[in-house]
Amino acid sequence: MKKITLGSGGLEVSRLGLGCMGMSAFYSGAGTDDPGSIATIHRAMELGVTFFDTAEVYGPYTNEELLARAFAGHRDEVVIATKFGTIDHLVPEENGKPVRGLNGTPENVRLSVEGSLRRLKTDYIDLYYQHRMDPGTPIEDTVGALSELIEEGKIRHYGLSEAAPATIRRAHAVHPVTAIQTEYSLWTRDPEAEVLPTVRELGIGFVPYSPLGRGFLTGTIRSLDELDADDFRRFSPRFAGDNLEANIRIVEQVDDVAKQLSATPGQVALAWLLAQGDDLAPIPGTRRVANLEQNVAADELVLSADQLQQLSEVAAPVGDRYADMSPLNR
Repeated sequence: MKKITLGSGGLEVSRLGLGCMGMSAFYSGAGTDDPGSIATIHRAMELGVTFFDTAEVYGPYTNEELLARAFAGHRDEVVIATKFGTIDHLVPEENGKPVRGLNGTPENVRLSVEGSLRRLKTDYIDLYYQHRMDPGTPIEDTVGALSELIEEGKIRHYGLSEAAPATIRRAHAVHPVTAIQTEYSLWTRDPEAEVLPTVRELGIGFVPYSPLGRGFLTGTIRSLDELDADDFRRFSPRFAGDNLEANIRIVEQVDDVAKQLSATPGQVALAWLLAQGDDLAPIPGTRRVANLEQNVAADELVLSADQLQQLSEVAAPVGDRYADMSPLNR
């Protein structure tokens, strides 16, 4: 597995990481096979994957605990990225459950990191992201708290998820940002307009999440009937009604290239993304070993110039990424 360095701080990661959210939350079957998920994580490590992505809100909390079990005895071999900012720890829990809410105050940053360190059973977090921007707290205040945590050794690097270019610049002026995490794939090309040029100008790493379009680009989702009743994608505009049928055309075009290469559509989608620059570290998610092995093989898949052009001309999908787009790009 090839490796790249994120940001100017020298955070080295495998070029393909593993998004662990779906092991514990939001997708069909989440939380039903922890042994299988741990086996997938261990197989990823065997294949050279070092970069693992989680968040306190995944579960909530259970995904971080899962990673702690998986990494027992292997902590120094992996790069752990986790996230804060979508759980408000300053508000009392309701019925024993944490309260969702955007909170980037220094107080909430402190409470969040202590919880993540405890659940991950580690003394430090390699990359700590603000999951969504808090419109009520200046980014300078949030980054000030993060820089203190770096000085204390509790986190080694920090990043932002779904931040607007102006916010990225303000954060970077306080303390260098190591990575920006934003959805990016053949399914979502939005970062190309402003976010990617901004991070490249500033020397910040870029981590595309949902690089397989929430599983859509694998070609395995043709109907909502294939998803559990509480699967997040049932409430996504791109999977809803006529939008799903219209968007299948994207997979068909990806599959056309896949057949030329005797590859899978998912591998082609990842290979296209990797071809967009050596400064990208996508984090496709899966809880199955077989899917992981397919994804990792994309690191060696080479697309021709004609194939890259064919894929780049695929039309944008129908529908927004989320039912509520307001917390994004602040």
